[in-house]
Amino acid sequence: QVQLVESGGGLVQPGGSLTLSCTASGDDISGYVMAWFRQAPGKGREVVATSYSYGEPFYPDSVKDRFTFYRDNAKKQVYLQMNNLKPDDTAVYYCHARQTDVYWGRGTQVTVSS
Repeated sequence: QVQLVESGGGLVQPGGSLTLSCTASGDDISGYVMAWFRQAPGKGREVVATSYSYGEPFYPDSVKDRFTFYRDNAKKQVYLQMNNLKPDDTAVYYCHARQTDVYWGRGTQVTVSS
């Protein structure tokens, strides 16, 4: 099993950038599917980046070409680089890991506002 802790959220102006980090403890994450989700007020949780243990990450159209997922299995860390942020990106962002079980971090707030 793994425990996940996110960091890096905050307030940023539209068009700005932010990088979120997620640090895992416990199992080696190299065999895990790692992902970032977000949940805006009054909306359901949606995936914004998914990384399998091989191949390139996947992104929905809403963030493609603006968000980039990185993973460092040796450090047990994953990152979400977010560029050209929009007010609609305002949400709590959650780190997610799954193998046979599913794990979530507690989330980090991202607010995009002028």
